[in-house]
Amino acid sequence: MNGSRIAAIGHYQPAGVLTNEDLAGMVDTSDEWIRSRVGIRTRHIAGPDEPVDELAAHAAAKALAAAGLAPGDIDLVLVATSTAIDRSPNTAARVAARLGIAQPAAMDVNVVCAGFTHALATADHTVRAGAATRALVIGADKMSDVTDWTDRTTCVLVGDGAGAAVVEACLPGEEPGIGPVLWGSVPEMGHAVRIEGTPPRFAQEGQSVYRWATTQLPAIARQACEKSGVAPADLAGVVLHQANLRIIEPLAEKLGAVNAVIARDVTESGNTSAASIPLAFSKLLEQGALRSGEPVLLFGFGGNLSYAGQVVRCP
Repeated sequence: MNGSRIAAIGHYQPAGVLTNEDLAGMVDTSDEWIRSRVGIRTRHIAGPDEPVDELAAHAAAKALAAAGLAPGDIDLVLVATSTAIDRSPNTAARVAARLGIAQPAAMDVNVVCAGFTHALATADHTVRAGAATRALVIGADKMSDVTDWTDRTTCVLVGDGAGAAVVEACLPGEEPGIGPVLWGSVPEMGHAVRIEGTPPRFAQEGQSVYRWATTQLPAIARQACEKSGVAPADLAGVVLHQANLRIIEPLAEKLGAVNAVIARDVTESGNTSAASIPLAFSKLLEQGALRSGEPVLLFGFGGNLSYAGQVVRCP
């Protein structure tokens, strides 16, 4: 078991953009109110004819191209999502069909906002165990499908998008590029973030989530670094779930990653749930803010009051 690494990453956002000014015409809010409370300026919204699996497939195709691989090189597809409308076929199977991936293991992972880091750990474990050779790990959510657009406390937060990573085995003697995961949850507080009902609607207890994220998660994020043997001060980047700028900035500060680039994609993409970490990570790499081989903490948290984080090396 030589470990695994991220070979490439890619992202996709739908063309439609919803600004704070647009929202001010829909509900009782304003650009100043939204920016001061959550730091979001814009968000991308998919059209009615753009399902979650289409967003996921676009991001996955970009990651495959960046890795120089063909669909036939993939034997595991994992999609982290909580907004798929249909139960079967699952989103992973539909992505595999769109890309022409033959006979993969195809599974959805629903851990809401921490879904991508859970799926990445699952792919790492699977490749290490020899049950897969190369995996597509995708975070994709269409939050606009589960949003009450008359509720100003939640509709200002959300966006749609996808991000994907290709995970493959390390070469013999090569240091693992995906560190050990630290994951867990607070199931008795699962009601704090919900997507439930018929039709399903996103709701949350904002103050409870804020207190938990800013008081409990910094120590957990430091433990994730410790498991990988990387001190927070040695991180080149920190990519937290892009929930809210008022959560991201204090969490990053308390972590002590004083030399790291901090992802703040929430300002232009909103909260894209499971898509937020690979989306933000991909953008930092595309912009040249991070270099190949540098250590980056990926740390997801949110729905179910679940969390999962690991230090990875940039592809």
